[in-house]
Amino acid sequence: MGASEVATLERRWSPERLAPYRAACGGDLAAAVALYEWNAEISAALGTTLGHLEILLRNALHEELTAWSRRRFAEPCWYLDPGAVLTDEARRDVAKARGRATRDGRSEAPGRVIAELNLGFWRFLLATRYDATLWRGCLHRVFPGQRRRVVHSAVGRLHEARNRMAHHEPMFNRPVADLRATAIEVAGWLCPVTRDWIDGRCRVLPLMVARPAAVINQARR
Repeated sequence: MGASEVATLERRWSPERLAPYRAACGGDLAAAVALYEWNAEISAALGTTLGHLEILLRNALHEELTAWSRRRFAEPCWYLDPGAVLTDEARRDVAKARGRATRDGRSEAPGRVIAELNLGFWRFLLATRYDATLWRGCLHRVFPGQRRRVVHSAVGRLHEARNRMAHHEPMFNRPVADLRATAIEVAGWLCPVTRDWIDGRCRVLPLMVARPAAVINQARR
């Protein structure tokens, strides 16, 4: 790629966006563009792994919450909050999810509603505010032998990383390998079989090996 093409890319992406990449490459614009490309690839790889984990997590929580709500309140649709356990914010999230799940005249089904609730919603079901209710009532069964605080912290780190990638922010200066390891660990708490499937298809580690040399050399200075 020629100098004029690289300069055009910087103008189109904006110097501000490429600034952290240039800084990591000692000011070399061509190397910064290469790092930008690699950053997109590593973000996509980690994002895929986090996507698999999100589906595993929400389905596991949904299954346990359904059984708990049916057992305690004779109502399988736990998100209707028959025990008045959810916070006002969580109820608003559920109302929005139900609205999206039934748009265009579709009938409401629990699976559709669950799919419309984002990772942040599930993360906060593991927060301190639900320790005496949802966690002790049922969610501890989803994570055998794990403490709620540990689980919440791990899911929180992954949620924040996912949000960062969703806004196309740099990941090259983040502990991507550690985030991958955390995702695989959380998946193992939920289901060892699914963990192995996710782990075997995750492309993060091969891409880490292919990290642009300019960044590695700059970090050693």
